Amino acid sequence: MDFGLSEEQQQLRDSARELLAGECPTTAVRKAMASDEGTLLELYAQIAKLGWTGLIVPEQFGGAGLRMLDMAVVLEEQGYAAMPGPFLFSSGIAADAIAHGNSTEQAAKWLRGIADGSAIGTIAIVEAGDSLAPADFSTTATRDAAKVRVSGTKMFVPYASLADIAIVAARNQSAVGLYLVELKSSAVRTKTLKSMDLTRRVASVEFDSAPAIEIGGAELYSRLLDVGAIAVAADSLGGAQRALDMAVDYSKVREQFGKPIGSFQALKHTAAEIVADLEPARALLWYAAYAIDAAAADAPRAVAMAKARLCEVYSRAADRSVLMHGGIGFTWEHDIHLWFKRSRFNESYLGSPVYHRERVAQLSGY
Repeated sequence: MDFGLSEEQQQLRDSARELLAGECPTTAVRKAMASDEGTLLELYAQIAKLGWTGLIVPEQFGGAGLRMLDMAVVLEEQGYAAMPGPFLFSSGIAADAIAHGNSTEQAAKWLRGIADGSAIGTIAIVEAGDSLAPADFSTTATRDAAKVRVSGTKMFVPYASLADIAIVAARNQSAVGLYLVELKSSAVRTKTLKSMDLTRRVASVEFDSAPAIEIGGAELYSRLLDVGAIAVAADSLGGAQRALDMAVDYSKVREQFGKPIGSFQALKHTAAEIVADLEPARALLWYAAYAIDAAAADAPRAVAMAKARLCEVYSRAADRSVLMHGGIGFTWEHDIHLWFKRSRFNESYLGSPVYHRERVAQLSGY
């Protein structure tokens, strides 16, 4: 049995690597970091034409109808390039939630726009306490006659200033639900937040009885968390690989005592340790994405394992890469800090490694 990527997935990965190498070099990433939007609008339009934004959107709504494993392949390459922008949150998470929600009307209304790049979605989950547990949410959804309205404040909402809609997690009495809210509404106020990773823009969003459409309940919320965890883990795999490649390339050209520093045993061992971390983690990611696609019984556990492991591997690889670069690795001028900061964002977003290890223990019956 072949446990590797299919030929089509390998071609998708190679084409993504080639495109982003040409269109998203670090000079372009830094340009996005310095902009108000925090993204590359021209690149986003280009990947929309290539069909990336509709990769997992069902064909009936104008997408390619592919699966989460295919999306993970593309997200890995975007992590390798430290590509900024809302793609992961819009086409990777929000689109999946809408596609698997209970509102065909909203799917028809928004998925075509997400697929062709004319609409952007995001997700609004955590609040000031940074908890993913519905019991800790203070954001509520109430029904007024035939209308649903959402009230509360969500934190760390990615690209809220660019997005057209947000998938909001809110409590309806004692139950949790996902609600689609249009962010251009006068009942929504957005405030950009400062964060360490300038390739990921986040904001606080206040909903003041904002009109909303319920698209699902607790089951869809659980799926959103799983899909989001896989998306972040895939980005982390690509980022960890890039941190390793940068460190190895630098160790081949930097000389000390008349020799390339890569010839020193300490650096050889450090690079080997990163590789030893990466390869098993890659298998964890691929299986977790497959498990979601196959609706396997152990999918939530596999996802939690992948998110916990990949984010730790990414942070450790970025740390070691900075050290292998020596003093220059700590400067703004060198590009390694782009991946170092992205690793910290990924580690905390949608559950820390500690949170997901606890999930693994619970799902394993401990």
